[in-house]
Amino acid sequence: MRKGLLLTAASVALVSSLAACDDSSSGGTGGSHAKPKIGVILPDSKSSARWETADRKYLSEAFKAAGVKFDIQNAQNDKQQFQTIADQMITSGVNVLVIVNLDSGTGKAVLDKAKAQGVATIDYDRLTLGGSAQYYVSFDNTEVGKLQGEGLSKCLSDMKAKKPIVATLNGSPTDNNATLLAAGYNGVLDPKYKSGDYVKGPDQSVPDWDSAEASTIFEQMLTSEPKIGGVLAANDTLGNSAIAILRKQHRNGQVPVTGQDATVQALQNILAGDQCMTVYKAVKKEADATAELAVSLAKAEKGDTNATVEDPEGKRKVPSVLETPVAIYKDNVKDVVDDGYVTKEQLCTGKYAALCAKVGIK
Repeated sequence: MRKGLLLTAASVALVSSLAACDDSSSGGTGGSHAKPKIGVILPDSKSSARWETADRKYLSEAFKAAGVKFDIQNAQNDKQQFQTIADQMITSGVNVLVIVNLDSGTGKAVLDKAKAQGVATIDYDRLTLGGSAQYYVSFDNTEVGKLQGEGLSKCLSDMKAKKPIVATLNGSPTDNNATLLAAGYNGVLDPKYKSGDYVKGPDQSVPDWDSAEASTIFEQMLTSEPKIGGVLAANDTLGNSAIAILRKQHRNGQVPVTGQDATVQALQNILAGDQCMTVYKAVKKEADATAELAVSLAKAEKGDTNATVEDPEGKRKVPSVLETPVAIYKDNVKDVVDDGYVTKEQLCTGKYAALCAKVGIK
């Protein structure tokens, strides 16, 4: 046992269904007598590219390596579809259900239904507040936020910015991760505002992490405060939306912008000097830990954890596995490629080939 640590329609069917062969076991109850069959519900493919390009890939590989049946589907940000997929998976005989909730209310309903049917559950990446998942696997999201705050501060310092006005694009208000991220970066930025080193600018959440919403919100921010000098964007999708608006005003590269997820687009933005930094979360580690716990649960065994996360609504401590995030700037973009998260072929296309070479990606 690892040591504990206390913290925090059609298109759907087309892009999201990936099932291993039919399982011969029936019913939804877990246990050593039942053949392991794992169901996974991903949230969407719009808020971040990672869900389809990384999480699906790594989870599939981990389940195949463990020799278990599995079914991975994507709800495409549709709460009704999310619940329908869960019902279908439970009926099909999964004995472990892994979910990335769209919000805690929908997530709780699915987790409670699974529990009532004897199906073991894991919260993946996002904790379902008031939920009943037996385990939670994610990254230390408060630390992710801290790295973002520190990253923005570093980039502003490198630019010798004086009393910059900082705008904040927070994540979805229905995502507990967004709350944790904000705690992390506000812990860094609030003292700067208090001291007068920075000026607190427009601060707004982006529903569902939606890129179009983020563009509209940031454009409005710039209209109300044209002298924005830094942008704390909670993930790469939001960051890219801000960069696109700045580019229209020929200010890209002049205003540091943060992110999270180390998407190909974000890494290219960093290489081009349009994005200050991102936070790399080694999704393979998250997926491997989830697969290990899921197989243990399917066999009615106890899994290894390294943390305990407080669920303030459920008033319980959830056994968790939390992986460590890493800040990525231009000088260590190569680390993400070396780790296999993105390939040189994906990243170093067209004009980015020369930029890759400059940072040692050859």
